[in-house]
Amino acid sequence: MSEHVASPVPLRRSVLGGSDPRTPPARLGVAVVADLVAAIVTGELEPGDVLPPESTLSQRFGVSRTVIRESVKRVEEKGLVVVAQGRGTTVNPPSAWNVLDPVVLSALVDHDDTLGVLDELTIVRASLEASMSAEAARRLSPESSADLQNAFDETAKHLGDFDAYNDADAAFHYLIMEQSGIRLAANITRILFARARESARFTGNQGPEAMDITLDEHRRILEAILQGDADGAAQAMQEHIASAWARRRPKDEPKRS
Repeated sequence: MSEHVASPVPLRRSVLGGSDPRTPPARLGVAVVADLVAAIVTGELEPGDVLPPESTLSQRFGVSRTVIRESVKRVEEKGLVVVAQGRGTTVNPPSAWNVLDPVVLSALVDHDDTLGVLDELTIVRASLEASMSAEAARRLSPESSADLQNAFDETAKHLGDFDAYNDADAAFHYLIMEQSGIRLAANITRILFARARESARFTGNQGPEAMDITLDEHRRILEAILQGDADGAAQAMQEHIASAWARRRPKDEPKRS
């Protein structure tokens, strides 16, 4: 990467900070990548901005230029920047980002002040899971019926136990994805759902009443699939995911317009 770049952007220490000298060398690059990704997704570095040269970043993070070079390469692989000889490293627009990359998705969720990312995630997830529920109903077999009934019964057993219930809840959804046979949709949804579940703002603080409501919604999905009702299964799943997020979504967070 050339050090003679045009108008590199000075970086605030609010997002980018020096590395802890106690950090093991193997983890330094991970920390640099995470901070660079955070600076981009928060808008500290905007599309079209040019990163400071390697020497400046090396001093800022307290790591070697080799670590900086490799870290910038990882960020480029995620679609957030483009490196051009003689022009430096330029930040890409959001349309070029790989938002399914775990580091990028985590940064988007962690810095999602308006909850807009979680709102969008819910819309995408509901659409994909609705399609997979419909396909699971079409592909119904005695074996898949028994497995799905068992997954539902396992969820019901854990009413009142927040952590165990949420794990069983997720397992019910994952089984429907698997039974659909739509591998691409299942893979994308698993990535989105797994990362969202790590966010306290996504999981919320659900009480026994919320668990009862969720179980009833799961029952409607189960019944539609077991009846081979593809349209009913899709509608039940779409309504469940949208309603569950509406119940959990912090009431003091306005929706992004």
